[in-house]
Amino acid sequence: MASERLESTRQALREAMAQAERAAELARLLDAAQARIADAERAVGELRDVRERLAEAEERLAEARAAEAALRRELAEQRYQTEVARWKLSSVQVARWSRIGDAIKTGKSNPVRLARGLRGAARPAKRPAAPKRQPVPEPRDPARPVPGAAFQATTSTRTLDGASFRLKPFRVPTGPNTRPHLTAAVVADPHAEALLRYEWRQTTGFTPRDFARVLAAEVPHLLLVESVAQGPWAEELRVPGEGLRALLAWCAERGIRTVFWHTGGEVADLAPAALLFEHIVTAQTASVQAWGAVLASARPEPGRRAPSLGLLPFAVQPRVHNPLPLASGRFDRVLSLQELLPGHLSYPDVLTSYRWPKAVDCPPGTAAWRLAELAACGTPIGAPEGGEPDGRRAHAALRQAYASGTMTDKVDDLLDAIGLPSARPTLGISVIMLDRGDPERALALLAPQQGLVQLVLLAQSEDEGAAQEAERRARAALGGHVGVVVRRADPGLTTGALLDRALDLCEGDLVAVMDARDAYGEHYLADLARVFTFTTADIAGKAAYHAHLRDVGATVLRRPEAEYSYLPEVAGATLLGRRAVLRSLGFADLSEGWDEVLMRQCRTDGVKVFSADRYGYVRLCDHDAGLLGSARLVEYGPAEPHALV
Repeated sequence: MASERLESTRQALREAMAQAERAAELARLLDAAQARIADAERAVGELRDVRERLAEAEERLAEARAAEAALRRELAEQRYQTEVARWKLSSVQVARWSRIGDAIKTGKSNPVRLARGLRGAARPAKRPAAPKRQPVPEPRDPARPVPGAAFQATTSTRTLDGASFRLKPFRVPTGPNTRPHLTAAVVADPHAEALLRYEWRQTTGFTPRDFARVLAAEVPHLLLVESVAQGPWAEELRVPGEGLRALLAWCAERGIRTVFWHTGGEVADLAPAALLFEHIVTAQTASVQAWGAVLASARPEPGRRAPSLGLLPFAVQPRVHNPLPLASGRFDRVLSLQELLPGHLSYPDVLTSYRWPKAVDCPPGTAAWRLAELAACGTPIGAPEGGEPDGRRAHAALRQAYASGTMTDKVDDLLDAIGLPSARPTLGISVIMLDRGDPERALALLAPQQGLVQLVLLAQSEDEGAAQEAERRARAALGGHVGVVVRRADPGLTTGALLDRALDLCEGDLVAVMDARDAYGEHYLADLARVFTFTTADIAGKAAYHAHLRDVGATVLRRPEAEYSYLPEVAGATLLGRRAVLRSLGFADLSEGWDEVLMRQCRTDGVKVFSADRYGYVRLCDHDAGLLGSARLVEYGPAEPHALV
């Protein structure tokens, strides 16, 4: 019987490898076909004036596209068959007999581990869902731009003092957006467009000649026009032309809000065009008075009201201004702002440069928004004289850049001001905390946390009165805006079983597991929840963190290289995940190692796990030889571990 099962596993592996090889070959053929298409397209452009050769090239192009479409269909089918083979293999691996075999193998030298493994293997396992055929994408029309392509970095080389440095460009994300229910037509320079494009469904690229055709495909709720200095709309804004008037009339007929956004240029030069809009907002606080004077002296056309006036300043956009590092790492040098940002860089290339140096020396008068963008990318601004940049100081600056308001917050204010719904998903957090006998310490850790909407406290006391008193104290400490649920922890249940029951009581979008025995900083939850604004992870935590070993009085830093990266696992006491994902995974019925089982299940199910920064959490423990094997002694700061959170 065992040999048959082993042969079944081998057969599944052979099928998976064969399908993967076939898919790779088809991908190579597809690349070759796309290369032929590119050649044909170049031929079409070169032979445009030669009718006979043009017809021949177009015929070749059509044949190549037909071949590409056929290869796409075949590749999609092979990928599907590969996924089926992998699914069969996964189904074999989660079978009870396979898990029992694994438990016997790993626990043969440890009876306790063997018993736990057999108990876990006896539980029904969630089998992976069978793959589904995906629709085959149509071949790309070269006349249509690839969404997001204009936002990708193209300059991978930087030159300093005559030396060239090769960078791995920062990959600018192409979606999703914060408010998928809202569509905005936007005229903006690349910088402003990058700030706004994740806040709604955004339509760009239309001109005074084709706006009616382009915008009719998806009628927007809002038109926002920046005071651009280049492009097809620049002349229309300098002297209001027929194209601008026609666009605004088209919007008025459909009840579309219109907003003029002043980000640069003289107010007097832009006033004639701006007064045609319903709303005027400025990114410059210093220009508010000038715009107020313009509006006070304006004489609106009959039947029109004077525009309203407001602020829409530049702010950090979490999707692009975040501490995700370059694959090529940081350049070990402090650069001046001029060295870092030569004038020829496009904005996506600017985002790459932000992440390049170990620190930036910014001159007095540097725009506040530029400093905030640098700080949000985790780049220290300045460095201690004669020393290295302070990582904790850079992290505090990053936190401050976000705390001063993100572009999402600014767009909320704009939408509220012009009468459009600003509703968007939030990241409310439910915390599951096991009372370790010191409820006052647990509440002291939670009281300063931001984003907390619910506490599920598992009290160890068997006295009903004590549980009620713990709930009263929790409500008093956390305030009326935080829901509190207190349950007595059944001593007969494992930690994992208790967490699984507590998970059913959680109501927040995110669920955190915190251990009252450790130390957490006041910004811990807010810092960790920020991960979900710039990654595609479903679970976040810390693989890099400080640990204080009481028996030797030393503080060590575990895995400093693990910051800001997708990893196989994070520490269980730092776990923060999407509630729906955690409910689908569940917690293993174990008191020790429940987090390891959860991380292993994430790898099996393809759930992305992201390791955040090292700050805000200190594990307090006795001597741990395993911990010392992946850590180094902290070379800065006091011995008191709470100073590191």
